Amino acid sequence: MSHTIHQKDKLIARVRRLRGQLEGIERALEGEAGCAEILRQLASVRGALGGLTAEVMEDHLRHHVMGAETEVDRRQGGEELIDVIRTYLK
Repeated sequence: MSHTIHQKDKLIARVRRLRGQLEGIERALEGEAGCAEILRQLASVRGALGGLTAEVMEDHLRHHVMGAETEVDRRQGGEELIDVIRTYLK
């Protein structure tokens, strides 16, 4: 079972806040807000997305690597995290 299921409500709430922030950016663009305001909103979304990503990565590391029951599971969890980090850093 995925560790995200245990904190599903919390994670979904964060995603919904992100969606609201993105909709705020859309409204700002439609309303022709100043670029400084839009940049502040973009930075806020980027920070919130980074925080969510870090939380899920940390939980993956704790549950699927550090808390793995077998060496095979630990290696698989580690390899999955490496793949995600490579994609994230591109």
